[in-house]
Amino acid sequence: MFTKTLLAIMLTLLLTSVGFAAEPTKPAPLAAPAATAPAPAVAPTQAAMPSQGAATDAVKQAAPAAPAAPAKVKPNRGITISMFMVIIAVTLGVVIWAAKRTTSAADFYAAGGGITGLQNGWAIAGDYMSAASFLGMSGLISLYGIDGFMYAVGPMFSFIAILLVVAEPCRNAGKYTLGDILSFRASPKPVRAVAALSTVTVSLFYLIAQMVGAGKLMQVLLDIPYRFSVIGVGVLMVGYVVFGGMKATTWVQIIKAGLLMTGTVLLAFLVMAKAGMNPIGFFTDIVNNQLIQDHVRLNVLKEAVAKPGFDYGQRFMEPGLFLKNPLDQISLGIAWALGAAGLPHILMRFFTVPNAKEARKSIVIALFINSSFFFLINLIGFGAALYLTPQLISSVDKGGNMATLLLAQKLGGGAGSIGGDVFLAFICAVAFATILAVVSGLVLAASAAIAHDVYVNIIKNGKADQQEQVRVARITSLFVGIAAIVMGLAAEKENVVALVALAFAVAASGNFPAVMLSLFWRRFNTAGVVSALVVGTLSALSLVVISPVMTYPQKIADDAKKIVTTLEKKQAEGAVLAEKDLKALEKARADFQKNDGGTSMVGLKAPIFPLKNPGIVSAPLGLLAAIAGTLIFRNRRSEEMFDEVEVRQITGLGIAKASDH
Repeated sequence: MFTKTLLAIMLTLLLTSVGFAAEPTKPAPLAAPAATAPAPAVAPTQAAMPSQGAATDAVKQAAPAAPAAPAKVKPNRGITISMFMVIIAVTLGVVIWAAKRTTSAADFYAAGGGITGLQNGWAIAGDYMSAASFLGMSGLISLYGIDGFMYAVGPMFSFIAILLVVAEPCRNAGKYTLGDILSFRASPKPVRAVAALSTVTVSLFYLIAQMVGAGKLMQVLLDIPYRFSVIGVGVLMVGYVVFGGMKATTWVQIIKAGLLMTGTVLLAFLVMAKAGMNPIGFFTDIVNNQLIQDHVRLNVLKEAVAKPGFDYGQRFMEPGLFLKNPLDQISLGIAWALGAAGLPHILMRFFTVPNAKEARKSIVIALFINSSFFFLINLIGFGAALYLTPQLISSVDKGGNMATLLLAQKLGGGAGSIGGDVFLAFICAVAFATILAVVSGLVLAASAAIAHDVYVNIIKNGKADQQEQVRVARITSLFVGIAAIVMGLAAEKENVVALVALAFAVAASGNFPAVMLSLFWRRFNTAGVVSALVVGTLSALSLVVISPVMTYPQKIADDAKKIVTTLEKKQAEGAVLAEKDLKALEKARADFQKNDGGTSMVGLKAPIFPLKNPGIVSAPLGLLAAIAGTLIFRNRRSEEMFDEVEVRQITGLGIAKASDH
């Protein structure tokens, strides 16, 4: 009765927050005001390269003018809200079903170990394919070409490390959380405390990014005020975890993964159909597109005057537009490859299957689904660049996050058409479901670390009955959810890309070396675990806040000044500026006035650390700290218990059996 009452209250709060859509308000713009002006028609200029021949010149002369940019994405409110409510109704039904079957701690944290490998594979894919992947990566590709592709293919390789190294040993050596794995042959209390702190840190940074993304998505699409969007998503998230635990979270993730793959496959198919199913012609059109060339020259390379003979279209298909430093690409690769194997909400999924064989099977399935998804995201991103133009995409959102939604509307038939409205509403609903599924997994991981590691095993010394453990887990989930809502509201204007990068960097720098060495190094001990987690986490945190991924107003002002100087010099020499150059000059002057003298959130005018991702530095630091701590503070007991850990890894001896399979 208590559960039904709370579910009713939760649904009422949710419908109240959605109800504000009936009274739209003006959302805060996502981009600078100057960026919302319609993109001007761009006539062929000296950017045409003689080396490309007459045929290419003819293509450029025929290049279409940039389409008038909408102020924002405008879905059909009735259709979109209806699809949202269908998803909410289905997922709440799953929660009610799961709540009746969640009676023990094993049910709450690990779904009783009764999830099959196939189901868990889809759930892991649903846990990993976030809104940042679906919306952010496609937008990055549409604005930066191959560099965005680097972001999209990285996650494919991260699951190889999990498949080959981590999945089976973690399933056999752990129970519910990261702390269970790390504390088996170390001093339990300090290790669990530090592991819980690391888990909460990674989960919250990742969680805040999803909450901000949810708020912005609802604000831009449906004119629902940001605060009510965040609260609505938070209420749903808390309901999924508090009442349904891992069972509900798993099935929400499975539903989301199915919807996301359906939408992605359909959108990628439409992109290639428009290209005549000719991938060579598709990429040739991208290279020869005048508007993409102008975007690379003016907006990315910041060159007011084209270099004679330089092929800006080809430059779009080469690395270095976003990740200008080659070390950045290596650092990003380290974070991707190692970070996923240290993400607490991914590691938790290995405890939901009945045996190691199913754990391996689930990773193979997740690897196939994720690889397919991230491959198709590339087609969607490049298709958005070609069929929408980077100018239009950045005018709606300077980060490119609306590229997928704009493309869905266009390929469905265009704004105002039935096909365009339905397809856009479906893709919006998929993005919404994506956020719900990911935040549920993150809340569950954070609450499990606090309830299971801190309360049950540190405060209560493991002496808490099943009823008490479930009650504490639900209360903890409630407070983690409330904290996520509060932080999401406070972080409305923060750089969410920095938060996601930070989550992966922390996981790769602290969690991954701690897990690997716990499983495979005989001498590894308590000091090594604590050193890895503390040094890895703090180094990643410190390097990110002084890196280029943060916002530096003075850097924006300096770049704008270069454009102003170049174009004013051109005017002084008697040249008449084209309309697009006049607009670029006007925007550059405004950017300079607005940002000159400004500092970052930690008071810096320019980044100190040159890389966007700290993985290349923080991951080795975490590993070296783990080794140094182990060698300095040797522990015979940890060495003697390694044999037992090894047997558990291989055989699964001593682990809890599945209670529902």
